[in-house]
Amino acid sequence: MKKDIDIPKVEGVYVAIVNEYNDIYKTQDWNAYIINDKDVDLEMVLIVTSGYSEKKMTSIFRKKLDKLPKKSYAKIELMQEDLFALNNQFKVTFFQDNKMFDKTYTFRKNTINLQALQALPLMEARGVLVK
Repeated sequence: MKKDIDIPKVEGVYVAIVNEYNDIYKTQDWNAYIINDKDVDLEMVLIVTSGYSEKKMTSIFRKKLDKLPKKSYAKIELMQEDLFALNNQFKVTFFQDNKMFDKTYTFRKNTINLQALQALPLMEARGVLVK
């Protein structure tokens, strides 16, 4: 029966951690973003995030976006640098053309750092990207 279930592959949707300047507090902050590089809108985007290691686990954070327009991005959450010593997981579920898609994006511990920054799709920023 499992072979009869169609699980579509997620392409063109990414999660990035960006180091950017906060004008209000005059600080450098790390923020998580979801990027929709597709030519279609995503509907009912649900994002569940958590951090974990062998000994620690963070609380679970949930975010819902009613719509993420094509070729756009949205901020998910502010990330504290203490979390980078943990594996950070983003479970993303969304609907596209009335079909449900699901993918888990994982930033392995200590992979989020200034040396790992790269150009990001659609954003005029550099960050750590998981495809």
